[in-house]
Amino acid sequence: MTEATKTDAEFIEQIVKVLVDNPDAVKVERKVDEMGVLVSLDVDPSDMGIVIGREGQTAKALRTLLRVIGAKNNARVNLKINEPEGSERAPRSEAPATEAPTAEAPAEKKSIDEVVEDIEKM
Repeated sequence: MTEATKTDAEFIEQIVKVLVDNPDAVKVERKVDEMGVLVSLDVDPSDMGIVIGREGQTAKALRTLLRVIGAKNNARVNLKINEPEGSERAPRSEAPATEAPTAEAPAEKKSIDEVVEDIEKM
């Protein structure tokens, strides 16, 4: 493996090891196919929140950095963060909907004009 081909996976591994509490559990795997390069990341289940970040911002930043490295090497590079075994996260289709403002009456949808009228009445 040449220096340029190892750079992306090693780069992500080094960054993630600095971020997490269990750096020994970090595993990075690199696969090349017709779509480009796929870097798969495995971390300790307790470190998933750190790697994902608030609203996914850390994961998004890691993916952006990988794309920059890929652009430099004329390759398409993507990051896949593998969900650890025993995860208790519900599938997206079963995720609870946002709660209504009050338990007694669900929120009704209003137009912007109705909302402005309500504010003016106050």
